[in-house]
Amino acid sequence: MKLSKLFKEFYESEKAGGIILLIVTIISLLLANSPIQSSYIGFWQFDVGGHSITHWINDGLMAIFFLLIGLELEREIYKGELSDLKNASFPLIGAMGGFLLPAAIFLLFNYGTATQAGAGIPMATDIAFAIGILSLVGNKVPISLKIFLTALAVIDDLIAIIVIAIFYTKTIIWTNLLIALALFSILLLLNRLKVKNLIPYLLGGIAMWYFMYNSGVHATITGVLLAFAIPFGNGDKNSTSYILQHVLHKPVAFVILPLFAIANTCIAIGVDWQDGLGEANSIGIIAGLIIGKPLGIFAFAFLGASLGLCKLPEDLKWKNIIGVGLLGGIGFTMSIFITILAYDDATLINSSKIAVIIASLTAGIIGFLFLKMTLKTR
Repeated sequence: MKLSKLFKEFYESEKAGGIILLIVTIISLLLANSPIQSSYIGFWQFDVGGHSITHWINDGLMAIFFLLIGLELEREIYKGELSDLKNASFPLIGAMGGFLLPAAIFLLFNYGTATQAGAGIPMATDIAFAIGILSLVGNKVPISLKIFLTALAVIDDLIAIIVIAIFYTKTIIWTNLLIALALFSILLLLNRLKVKNLIPYLLGGIAMWYFMYNSGVHATITGVLLAFAIPFGNGDKNSTSYILQHVLHKPVAFVILPLFAIANTCIAIGVDWQDGLGEANSIGIIAGLIIGKPLGIFAFAFLGASLGLCKLPEDLKWKNIIGVGLLGGIGFTMSIFITILAYDDATLINSSKIAVIIASLTAGIIGFLFLKMTLKTR
């Protein structure tokens, strides 16, 4: 199986980005619990234009991350793994299990309580971290397993975006939302008219982000909408979509995601931090990511294949899907992102972040060891 050049770039940038995310997260946690704790945490809460630096990273820069995810999703649909229904159905069905079962497990502990809004936290997979861990397994990893994990994580993020739009939008200002959608329609029209210059799309995207931001719907969704408005053409290296995706790889992997990780993991860990791990919210997050993710991905994929709805790639075994399912439990970026949207209480947000970090680290280690032991040297 031959990988496209752009897929290789996406995979390699996410692989390196995952390792960087791990390093900056450790540094951020250390600084947040060092003698400079107050000034370090205070820096990320510094007011700029009425909002903190962290807020602008989460609502502004992360829209660019979602733009890249949207562009990769578009490429997968038109030319990649998702372009063929039979191939697409395998990671799609696996992803469905990977978000339904973790949410169900979370609600098992939290339904009817003040924390039930966190059901979306264990649904998502961190693409960069998951690919980064898979790359550490070495040359044992079949190409089809790399493609499956990438497609699974991209679909996961798309589902998370839909969940954010539907369940984490509290108040809608319809005028602004309609203006944002009107701008999106204009960009789609430019696409139909075969306008290939990136500038009108980027300017329109910025305007669309502004009105989406002020509509009550989370502004990062603008990134995905913009991705599907940008002309794909035949998908070659001269296409508008290809050029933008190529440009965005490194800034997203090496600047935007590390900034997000640093700003959102500056957590002051108190002496009784472990007490929060026994609360229903933390148990739901940890169980959802470590147990729900691999079990949901494997069970749905296996059931789908048994019913003839999808097919396991010829060079893979079911134990490989279990290993990737474990890596799917690395929620990190998206799980922290949804945590911020789900809760308002700072203490609850911090304890949820700690649960996400512990669960993601555990899932990553178990997944790495499982794949290392079960994959044969190629």
